[in-house]
Amino acid sequence: MRSNEQGPRRWSFFSRLSSVLMLSASLVGASTMPAFARGGRGGGGGGGGARMGGGGAARTGGGGGGAYRGGGGSAAGSRPSAPSGSGHQASPQARSAPSQTRSTPAGGTANAPAHTRSGRTGNVNNTNVNRNANVNRNTNFTRNDVNIQRNTAVRAAPGGYARAPYAYGGRRYYAHKTYVYHRYSPFAFGVGFYPFGAAVATMAATAIAVSWANTNYYYNAGVWYMPASSGYTVVTAPVGATVTTLPSGAAVVDPSTGTYYYGGTYYEKKESKYTVVAPQAGTVVEHLPEGGKEVTVGDRKYVKIGETYYQPIEKDGKQMYEVVEVK
Repeated sequence: MRSNEQGPRRWSFFSRLSSVLMLSASLVGASTMPAFARGGRGGGGGGGGARMGGGGAARTGGGGGGAYRGGGGSAAGSRPSAPSGSGHQASPQARSAPSQTRSTPAGGTANAPAHTRSGRTGNVNNTNVNRNANVNRNTNFTRNDVNIQRNTAVRAAPGGYARAPYAYGGRRYYAHKTYVYHRYSPFAFGVGFYPFGAAVATMAATAIAVSWANTNYYYNAGVWYMPASSGYTVVTAPVGATVTTLPSGAAVVDPSTGTYYYGGTYYEKKESKYTVVAPQAGTVVEHLPEGGKEVTVGDRKYVKIGETYYQPIEKDGKQMYEVVEVK
């Protein structure tokens, strides 16, 4: 009976010893796993290092120990299994491989993952919004009369001036009347009248063609036009050009010379024709057309129509304007 009792005890001792040795072998295999893993990363078709097991497999696989790394593919290391003996402490876990892997295609070129930031892919569609800030606003009238002798060359008054000129900025402003300021108020001369620089798309059927100084003009209702790219532009009347009629609102400003005035333009009547003339200093008119502007000269304000200066005055209790000669 004693020999029978010692037999099982000896067998239990050897069984425990065998379990300890297997546990040690598992720990040694876990510590050397990275070396085998590095050896297992080969080119396409080459099998990785294999770990063979005795009675129990240290890696999941068949009875003879599964391959740790397959040819060409990438695999994460698996945890070693615990010894078969029950009631023993489980073996420590091996380090898991990094979750991010790089796949290598057959050509040997690695496909790098797209860089991301805050979960957004690196390829963002760049949407260009077409904001056209440049709007075509053409506010400048095309004036085609720059090469014409304009009716702004003021003729000197006959017999001189009774008053001393107003001097400012190296220039002298000559006039007969006393300067009395009043605000510039443009006058509407009549139907069909347009100020200098205005543009029209079509020409009136009542307009007549006038050729003067190798230039073609159109005249209608006291207004002079020149052809432009987008129609016709109102210009200052060319000095010397002649017409046969004047608008009904034309006023006589100098009976001795037969000078008429309408819409900023002066005419002298000779026989049955009216010839455009330059304004004469000292001439007084009641109304000025649109298109003029007030200019400050020292402590005075003049109205400038083209290049002709008018000073505000009073005559017979009315607000009027006098042509000024500037030297």
